[in-house]
Amino acid sequence: MATRVTADGRDGFPVEPGRYRLIAARACPWANRAVIVRRLLGLEDAISLGLAGPTHDSRSWTFDLDPGGRDPVLGIERLREAYFRRDPNYSRGITVPALVDTATGAVATNDFAQLTIDLSEQWSDHQREGAPDLLPAEHRDEIDAINQRVFTEVNNGVYRCGFAGGQAAHEEAYERLWTALDWLEERLSDRRYLVGDSITEADVRLFPTLVRFDAVYHGHFKCNRNKLTELPALWAYARDLFQTPGFGDTVDFQQIKEHYYLVHRDINPTGIVPVGPDLSGWVAPHGREALGGRPFGHGTPPGPVNENERVEPAHTPLP
Repeated sequence: MATRVTADGRDGFPVEPGRYRLIAARACPWANRAVIVRRLLGLEDAISLGLAGPTHDSRSWTFDLDPGGRDPVLGIERLREAYFRRDPNYSRGITVPALVDTATGAVATNDFAQLTIDLSEQWSDHQREGAPDLLPAEHRDEIDAINQRVFTEVNNGVYRCGFAGGQAAHEEAYERLWTALDWLEERLSDRRYLVGDSITEADVRLFPTLVRFDAVYHGHFKCNRNKLTELPALWAYARDLFQTPGFGDTVDFQQIKEHYYLVHRDINPTGIVPVGPDLSGWVAPHGREALGGRPFGHGTPPGPVNENERVEPAHTPLP
């Protein structure tokens, strides 16, 4: 559903604080980045957050984390109900993130790539004071180019490895993934962030894949040339972001593992969820400050996480 929520309402969905609900899942990397951007920009009061549980069946994501198994705002048990309210004949994937119009209970958009851009550009009047500029005009072409390579080779690359239908397809995907990761390792060896000297949309898009790498992609998707912890620049970069407000405080490692290892029974037929890896390294010093840069540019860090949006303490190494 490529319709958009815009300031001018060109697709029938105008920006309006309190009208839309972001439906996400802690487990999903595509949804994770929408949650990060919402938090960095301080849009919590303008756009409410609904969280589906980490597991689902062929009928879509469920709200099993909520009392009674229903989203408390939309009143639905499964996300597909919001899709069918928009289009009763909808036959494509029931995906997160989805921005739902609470006035009708129907999905306004599930265009995950455009969604975070629109949160930056279309919701600017409702962002917090001190919100960072994640799409600085002077770096926009470079951000777009890096986002495209990261999307095809890394974000999607781990999935190509994991769901390859044969040995040759897996080896080709594996080679493409590691070529891109080696490029990122080199790029980040002498710069703190992917583009410029502050966090941009490019960092937001790479982080969800990195934070899931050792817990899921290394073993479950057979992306096992190296662990993230064995790549000095990428590991320090990932820790730097994880410890930055708005990033690590959105990550639930237990839900991530439960999703991949329980839902993908074709890859993991036993349904056994690994106990590890050890998460303590995520809060170890990273030393990236020595490279300079200002995480939020001319802006400021987001405030504390809303109490009802905090990650379960047992599922994160953050204090």
